[in-house]
Amino acid sequence: MRYDNPMEQLPDYLEEGLDIVSIGSNPSPHSIKVQCYYGNPRNRFWKALNGAGLVGELLEPGRPALQRLLKTYRMGFTDVVKPPTPGVAQLRASDYKKWAPILKEKLLRYQPRICWFHGKVAYRNYLKHTGETDLTIDWGLQPHMIGASRVFVTPNPSPANAVFSLDDLIDWYKKLKQLRDRLVTTPAGKRHD
Repeated sequence: MRYDNPMEQLPDYLEEGLDIVSIGSNPSPHSIKVQCYYGNPRNRFWKALNGAGLVGELLEPGRPALQRLLKTYRMGFTDVVKPPTPGVAQLRASDYKKWAPILKEKLLRYQPRICWFHGKVAYRNYLKHTGETDLTIDWGLQPHMIGASRVFVTPNPSPANAVFSLDDLIDWYKKLKQLRDRLVTTPAGKRHD
């Protein structure tokens, strides 16, 4: 089943001055139903976020947590492709071709410090369909930037990506936290690049 109705999409959590924007391939139908990024109870995003100490409190999936991440921790959310599918395998090249350029416009408009892609598939398809060079993609910090934003790639937390354990995800989220902390604050607490 395909969902192309804007009412069957998750709203972006984006604004200027964000430290991190979390970018998935696209949402699941369950995430649409509960109106929460990574809303499937089997998705490991929230457990990894909490386990890594990426934010200063334990958060449960839901719209209040998304708002708290946006306003308190300066973390936004969006996807490469907005309509949901049961799995990333159901996405077609035409989906990425339509939505990746829209994502690029958003990222260039808001210029977060870090664009955080969940999975090499999400980042590779973003690059391919925005006219960027097809780069070799490793985990972690990428050599390529999107405008002034750094790019960081971690394994997809989807339960379908069982090759990576929760501990693996936590380790990568801790590395993201280290990058964020290095970019965001000085000992005096002032923002810098």
